[in-house]
Amino acid sequence: MAKPKAGDRAPDFELEGTDGRFRLAEQRGRRVVLLFYPGDNTPVCTKQFCSYRDDTEQIAALDAVVVGISSQSLGSHRGFAETHGLNVPLLADEDGAVAKAYGAHRGPLGTRRAVVIVDERGQVAYRHDHTLGLDYQSADQLREALERLPARV
Repeated sequence: MAKPKAGDRAPDFELEGTDGRFRLAEQRGRRVVLLFYPGDNTPVCTKQFCSYRDDTEQIAALDAVVVGISSQSLGSHRGFAETHGLNVPLLADEDGAVAKAYGAHRGPLGTRRAVVIVDERGQVAYRHDHTLGLDYQSADQLREALERLPARV
């Protein structure tokens, strides 16, 4: 499936998450940062989400809804969040449909690491695909990406 790019309508979705049910359409009027990641309790993903936990003030100051999305179950996400004291809600995309809709799926390997920012109108405003998935965007890099977006409408 083609990757939605800047200016495209963001595919709507609804998923269960560690903070309850999340529906993208209900976030209209707010910026949303979608953090697609390969898996709970994997080395790079653990480092990524613990870095957001450790940068709690910076994440809170983003003035955006931030969620992680991967194909593990809600139970797996809850365990991951509890074990590491994570502050970013994690959404369970068990069938990979959302990752596929956003071009963040790689066949049998599952979800690939990518960041997609959806603007207040529900359009993709930014995307960054991690080629190998061995790195991630820090809270500072997420802030910089949000700051580069056009002024709020």
